[in-house]
Amino acid sequence: MADTYTAKWGIMATGGIASSFCQDILKDPSVRDTTGVAHRIVAVASSTSASRAADFIKSIDGPSDAKAYGSYPELVADPDVEIIYIATPHGHHFQNAMLALEAGKHVLCEKALTVTASQTKKLVETAKAKNLFFMEAVWTRFFPLSIKIRELVTEGAIGRVYRTFADLSFTNVADNGKLGFNDGSGNLSTDDSHRMVNPDLAGGALLDLGVYSLTWVFQTLYHTQPESEKEKPQVVSAVTKYSTGVDETTSIICSFPKHGSQGIATTSLRVASDPDDKHTAGPAIRIQGTKGEIQLVGHAFRPTGYRVILKSKPGEVEVVDCPIAGGRGMGWEADECARCLKDGLKESKTMPLEESIVIMEVMDEVLKQGGVKYPELISTDVYDAKSPLNTGKR
Repeated sequence: MADTYTAKWGIMATGGIASSFCQDILKDPSVRDTTGVAHRIVAVASSTSASRAADFIKSIDGPSDAKAYGSYPELVADPDVEIIYIATPHGHHFQNAMLALEAGKHVLCEKALTVTASQTKKLVETAKAKNLFFMEAVWTRFFPLSIKIRELVTEGAIGRVYRTFADLSFTNVADNGKLGFNDGSGNLSTDDSHRMVNPDLAGGALLDLGVYSLTWVFQTLYHTQPESEKEKPQVVSAVTKYSTGVDETTSIICSFPKHGSQGIATTSLRVASDPDDKHTAGPAIRIQGTKGEIQLVGHAFRPTGYRVILKSKPGEVEVVDCPIAGGRGMGWEADECARCLKDGLKESKTMPLEESIVIMEVMDEVLKQGGVKYPELISTDVYDAKSPLNTGKR
């Protein structure tokens, strides 16, 4: 259609999450009930070689005219690229996003957005100064299910919400007690260089998994606050560190005294939210109000339904299935970016930049309370175009 706006994407990195994102946006948006916007992959970059980027394009059945680059500076210099999707490790996000913004590109950057709140603030300042669209890629926020949950909370379907419990945890323990991760062949590797426990890659449970727990705390207790009454949370946390120095189990209480509410966000690499992956362990997310509660079905990052339990209807449970349409579920966040670009908006109302800053401030405080520190290379808020995180040269 003539009024359809097509976002022209450059993809930075060629890992699994980039593959999922690309495969979702290559689908016809109508499978997600999306109209008025579309997507085109213009270019892909690997930090190691152009051939790797070319192989990636083939693996996702991407467009034959998409360009393959062997460096990130080449990608952001491409005049045909309108918006960059950053799918690099989160320890690289600050330098990578700054590279794209400095080149005049709009940016959708994976979460956790950065390693420190200071880095997030610098990115937001740069995007605003250059009049560019910038958003954290919290895909869960854009699910129809998430939109419905926020509506139920705002409408008072379960009364006034005073407490949210949210957990995202996975068991990753080898026989020797060390944390282990699938090495691709079905075996658990206990190599401490794995990104989940490697401090050089900003490893740990919080930045990788806990951000989803906090997403539900913020969606239900902060995002739904009236703008005139926005209140940042007070934070108390407990952190258990792994032998590499990153967090392996973290519990957070976010208190909103003015609103009388509390959010409890937990995450772990030692125990699982759902041990058998069949959702038999009970809900990992519970949103509790004066009239009842909402329980989510499935993992915090990709719930597939919800249950409403009301005090006024004892023994009755409303169950609503919300299947993910059109792929893994990453298309909706891309649609939001395209709509914002179409309308000339520089940030999303669903994932405001101010809220990304506050969430990062919470994680900053948790890491500080737990004594978790990351190397200067990934925690500095000084932009360096020639950083090895941008050039791939170490």
